[in-house]
Amino acid sequence: MAKWLGAPLGGGLTTATRAKDADRQEAFTLLDDALGDGQLSGEEHRERISKATNAVTLGDLKQLVSDLQGSPAPKRLRATGFPLQASRWRVVAAFAGTMLLGVFIGWGLYGNTRSPLDFTTDPGAKPDGIAPVVLTPPTQLHSLGGLSGLMEQARKRFGDTVGLRMVIYPTYAVYDRLDPSDERRKLTYDYRGGWDDPRVSARSGAGDTMPADLGKFDVTRTVGIMRGAAETLHMKPSDVTSTYLTIEPARDPMKPEALTLSVNLSSDFGSGSITFAGDGTIKRMSLPGGN
Repeated sequence: MAKWLGAPLGGGLTTATRAKDADRQEAFTLLDDALGDGQLSGEEHRERISKATNAVTLGDLKQLVSDLQGSPAPKRLRATGFPLQASRWRVVAAFAGTMLLGVFIGWGLYGNTRSPLDFTTDPGAKPDGIAPVVLTPPTQLHSLGGLSGLMEQARKRFGDTVGLRMVIYPTYAVYDRLDPSDERRKLTYDYRGGWDDPRVSARSGAGDTMPADLGKFDVTRTVGIMRGAAETLHMKPSDVTSTYLTIEPARDPMKPEALTLSVNLSSDFGSGSITFAGDGTIKRMSLPGGN
């Protein structure tokens, strides 16, 4: 184990401190920036986003961004003291090499000059008749259109909305479905404008819950509860740093098809949640501080 893991640090934070959703969101932003400026490939970005989604501690998140440069690290990750730098010359060299390789490939395929650097004619400037394809998947998921659109995207991808659990953040979602080849395992799909390839893992408490249709709930009522959640839980809307919705099968043996939904809010001053049935009937409210 590395020496810095679990070491006491300023502000009471250590790399073993459990991460909040706000910490994961900041890590997502760093990884997205790294993809945009060429530090990560698409495959590396997908793998790290997947690991960040399931990160448990600040140390887990730190390892995913410790070799990146550019954007400042999330403030809670900076508090752990682990270095967040990469060798700048490696990034520059990789970028330059990629650019040169692209020039030579393009010249080999389309060039009609003596040198790949001789641009007296530009085949890329010729009209090709290809119209732009504009993609419009739902991305703002805590709205009536976004939440309804997410369920429709699930039906298009999987044929239904049956599953073990779905966690919906403002701009992405995580969906657990039963592995059709082995009921002891689950398939976890990330949604970010489309469904990524699944991660396979063992089910915890495989006999506790069975899959249910996670799309059978009152969407309008649910969006209303989410929008009023801060005031309901006596939290200032400006203090809320993270909001997410959880949908999973209810544990009522008399209602095997019923769902349990939960709106969860976090802030620097505490967390709270509202748990309700698919029709919007409130089951439980947990106020910040346990009041």
